[in-house]
Amino acid sequence: MSVPSGEHGFPYELEIEAEAEVALVEASHPEEVLAKPITDWLFDPVDAERAEIGLRGLLGAVQALEDDSRPDGHGA
Repeated sequence: MSVPSGEHGFPYELEIEAEAEVALVEASHPEEVLAKPITDWLFDPVDAERAEIGLRGLLGAVQALEDDSRPDGHGA
């Protein structure tokens, strides 16, 4: 994948950021937190799930935008 420049680089940069954030949420293993007492939680697992869902939606939207902006009009 080539790195676009200028104003067309924004969706690419946003995609990279969203992918990094999804990786962080996945690495937090919110499902494992539920097995611990609530007083030991560093974060609310439900909030982590919401964040992951939102980030995956954002990532999908950015990828769709990139597909629509391809010169041939076709996705990857």
